[in-house]
Amino acid sequence: MEILQRLYEMTAISGIIADPSSILMIFVGFLLLYLGIVKRYEPLLLVPIAFGVVLANFPFGNMGIVPADYIKDVFVKMDIDVFKSLPLEEQKELLKSSRYMNLFEIADTYGIMNYLYYSLLKTGLLPPLIFLGVGAMTDFGPMLRNLRLSLFGAAAQLGIFAVLIGAIASGFFTIEEAASLAIIGGADGPTAIFTTIKLAPHLLGPIAIAAYSYMALVPVIIPFIVKLTCNTKELSINMKEMDKKYPPKFAIKNQRAVKIAFPIVLGTVIIILVPSAAPLLGMLFFGNLIKEIGTDTQRLTIAATDYIMNPATIFLGLVVGATMTSEVFFDVTTIMIIVGGFLAFAVSVAGGIYAVKMYNLFAQKKINPLIGATGLSAVPMASRVANEISVKYDPKNHVLQYCMSSNVSGVIGSAVAAGVLIGFVGG
Repeated sequence: MEILQRLYEMTAISGIIADPSSILMIFVGFLLLYLGIVKRYEPLLLVPIAFGVVLANFPFGNMGIVPADYIKDVFVKMDIDVFKSLPLEEQKELLKSSRYMNLFEIADTYGIMNYLYYSLLKTGLLPPLIFLGVGAMTDFGPMLRNLRLSLFGAAAQLGIFAVLIGAIASGFFTIEEAASLAIIGGADGPTAIFTTIKLAPHLLGPIAIAAYSYMALVPVIIPFIVKLTCNTKELSINMKEMDKKYPPKFAIKNQRAVKIAFPIVLGTVIIILVPSAAPLLGMLFFGNLIKEIGTDTQRLTIAATDYIMNPATIFLGLVVGATMTSEVFFDVTTIMIIVGGFLAFAVSVAGGIYAVKMYNLFAQKKINPLIGATGLSAVPMASRVANEISVKYDPKNHVLQYCMSSNVSGVIGSAVAAGVLIGFVGG
């Protein structure tokens, strides 16, 4: 019986019985895996995140991310449950007088996942590395050929600032927390993570999960918002026919030179105006520059897209998922973040659509509202979804290249918005 008791205690079964909420979180992880594998909703992001959620919630696995307060050496000497039983003032005094563990102590006490989290994500390293890879994979050509359409990438940031004001007005969030919540409206996971690390690191788990989940649900959210805001006539506007009827007045003569100059010039201007956006946009434009130079920097481009971005995506997904323990997920703040994140996302899509509608009131050359709906940072998924909607109304009306203009500018727009929030709120 003693041997059986020890075997029982060795397994995770006793932990699951003691805390049944872990079962629900494991099912959440399985649901996300289903969406990523079967439904193919952004599998490169959703599969690592989902697996991180599953790993973090198995009792005794030592794979869940612990709060920053818990990586102080007071917990090496004292059991966490004993610490929690102390009066609040005594807890504060102990934490003040205690030093933070180094990375080796974190790995030894809390496991490898916490080592990865505090060394790679908490330091803000992974988001800029992913932006480097995104830049090396991004073609700004469609945006440069249709600069007018790129303006709708700015209009689609409306959800960020609308939810920021609403979250502050609710009184439930501090201004730093409200800014971190609002940036979900930019539909950019690395940007949301980077902003949250700077402003409200204690909310990193739920905000990262919400941001990436809504990015993965772009094929559901955009059609839903489009159905609510657009009519058949608007969605049938054929952009190629409009180009034939109203041809562009200017054409880029030396496209290669313009593409090389673009990341240098725009990067310089933006970073001068919004220095706090430099870690993200600096790496984005550098990645794009080495891509556009061509064969002379091809090895750098391959390194950025394959050997840097892919490992960064794996580690980012796993550690973000590992932040979502049952203690974090089943919390009022997390629920508010999920609701607020959806509103930010939805308002951003609607903001881009209504910006196009307002433009069409005064312009002869009409624009399909789907182009405004793609002014998000979810590249290229948002453009693909918009194109699928368009061909349902007219099989010949392919708007993908036009949507990419606002879609790519949305990447820049969301990073600029993050820089503005960090500069104003964090400064």
